[in-house]
Amino acid sequence: MRLLIANGYVIDPSQGINAGKDLLIEDGRVAAVLGRGESRPEGAEVFDATGLVVAPGFIDLHTHLREPGQEYKETIASGAAAAVAGGFTSVCAMPNTDPVNDNPAVTSFIVEQSQTVGLANIFPVGAITKGSKGEGLAEMGEMKRAGIVAVTDDGRPIPSPGLMRRAMEYARGFDLAVMDHCDDRTLAAGGVMHEGEWSLRLGLRGRPALAEESDAMRDCALAELTGARVHLAHVSTRGAIEAVRRAKERGAQVTCEVTPHHFTLTDAACEGFDTNTKMNPPLRSREHVEAILEAVADGTVDAVATDHAPHHADEKALEFDHAPFGITGLETAVALALERLVHRGHIGLERLVELFSTNPARIFRLADRGTLRPGAWGDVTVLDPDLSWTFDASRSKSRSRNTPFDGWTLQGAAVATIVAGRVVYRRERSAVGGRQSA
Repeated sequence: MRLLIANGYVIDPSQGINAGKDLLIEDGRVAAVLGRGESRPEGAEVFDATGLVVAPGFIDLHTHLREPGQEYKETIASGAAAAVAGGFTSVCAMPNTDPVNDNPAVTSFIVEQSQTVGLANIFPVGAITKGSKGEGLAEMGEMKRAGIVAVTDDGRPIPSPGLMRRAMEYARGFDLAVMDHCDDRTLAAGGVMHEGEWSLRLGLRGRPALAEESDAMRDCALAELTGARVHLAHVSTRGAIEAVRRAKERGAQVTCEVTPHHFTLTDAACEGFDTNTKMNPPLRSREHVEAILEAVADGTVDAVATDHAPHHADEKALEFDHAPFGITGLETAVALALERLVHRGHIGLERLVELFSTNPARIFRLADRGTLRPGAWGDVTVLDPDLSWTFDASRSKSRSRNTPFDGWTLQGAAVATIVAGRVVYRRERSAVGGRQSA
């Protein structure tokens, strides 16, 4: 099977390619990147990418798929459909399932289900501790053999520095990155939004920035001590960014991700008590948003991830204090990054591809991903940076609709997603004025 992606503008930071090229995929893998003057192979299916950007497949390091155990919120099938609709060829599934992905049986189930679905690649992330209870370490080696690519207790931060040190040392032996949700529970206890002016105005209990920053500083210090690879999830504060920046300067193997909602919205969005603005980490004040944008531009931030966290409408319909944290994000992340980061001049398209593809593949060491080198998997994200469209949550591929971006008109989107040489998603175009509703 041959697929020729013709007439596109190829951006591949792994090879320093940023030019008009054709891309040939054969039997699921990249065969060649062809210059405009080179002869095209016969017998290939042609995908006309005129006016579009062709990039290595985008990878989401932080997705909650809910299966097994909470299929009423999301399934592997619905989550994978949302992923490819948003331009992601691969997603890394968090372990907070029921049962928790803390053993090879659950890991194998997720891998097998994803293969049956046959849309996005699903890479499971295993738990650090048994049941994510913050006590005994899970069997990382057995889970790695079953298919995990990293470990984390996700929304349950490791409470003890001693336990985190042991986890890092253990994970290092299996060449697994340790991913941490930085949040000191003793400081954040009971908080439902960012602690600051808006929490005072709204009469809601706040979560101080220090709750994230103190854990980030701890993890960076432990990474330097142990030599482990440490990845900080959804960094949202100025102090946490600074901790990562200093750790990198000292040579520690520390990486971090940010989310589109944290560089798009501030805590002022909580004014109407819309529970779709309730997330953890919470939306922060303007100074923290500016710190994130600066860190994205200067290279401190390694990746943009969605933290896609689907919840049923009945759960989000509760009062702000009692509703669960989290929003969906797979179908809006790329568009928000194009609009907020690229079109507003913070970064260029090549840096965007690094953040969504090249760097995520490097962070979790996903072999033959994040690149269009010959022999790599034929995973491709095709972008139209200028497409104007409106996100309609009622048409989302996800089972859940908990998003603050419903009805937003955005500029830029993924228009096709190709996995192992198969076009698994292609955006339908509106006949009116070039605008789309998706």
